[in-house]
Amino acid sequence: MRKSAASVQPLYLQVKRHILDNISSGKWATSARVPSENDIVRSFGISRMTANRALRELSDEGVLVRVAGVGSFVADRHVQAHPLEVRSIAAEIRARGHAHRAHVISVERVRAVAQLAADFAVAPRTLLFCSLIVHYENDQAVQLEDRYVLASVAPDYLKVDFSATTPSEYLADIAPLQEAEHVLRAVMPDDRTRKLLAMPHDEPCLLMIRRTWAAGAIASVANLFHPGSRYELSGRFRP
Repeated sequence: MRKSAASVQPLYLQVKRHILDNISSGKWATSARVPSENDIVRSFGISRMTANRALRELSDEGVLVRVAGVGSFVADRHVQAHPLEVRSIAAEIRARGHAHRAHVISVERVRAVAQLAADFAVAPRTLLFCSLIVHYENDQAVQLEDRYVLASVAPDYLKVDFSATTPSEYLADIAPLQEAEHVLRAVMPDDRTRKLLAMPHDEPCLLMIRRTWAAGAIASVANLFHPGSRYELSGRFRP
């Protein structure tokens, strides 16, 4: 498959898109061997360096597993996130070449009770907005987002269509992130969470509690619940 004369997308991205499309369509299942560098060079009419870059980046992103002297294979792709990054769940899903969909359960105004007031470092009864949203990856529920937002930071929060954009994306646009805090816990979900995420009765959740700062204040506190069998955190660090 040679590059179209009209195409302006870099060649290595065309190769990545081709591989991702075959995986997301189900043509190449988990553990399937993908074309070798030599195969890609011949099919796309590109250099070995370009083919290697595409395969290397897909390996770094957890899409492929590369075995020296053997080849590249489709990875068993649990939903992954990096524990030190603040990314929209929709961006994570789209980066894997999958479809994101959001089901908005509720969006409402509330007053900060004692624990919420402490979480936001504000006075009790300060006005907050609360949203409850289930996020799907290829129609499988992967996250329940239970988020509180300081009303003074995002006064139009209740007017936003969160089936079209995520709270993270919206907040990043109107109140640029200054600082973030993540706390990770393994928990057994309550009945509501289990039902919304379509989880078996004995499966635990990975809970990420995320606080973000913007405009000099704690702008948002989100409890992000993920089915243990469908989500994992991964990261690579240098001292």
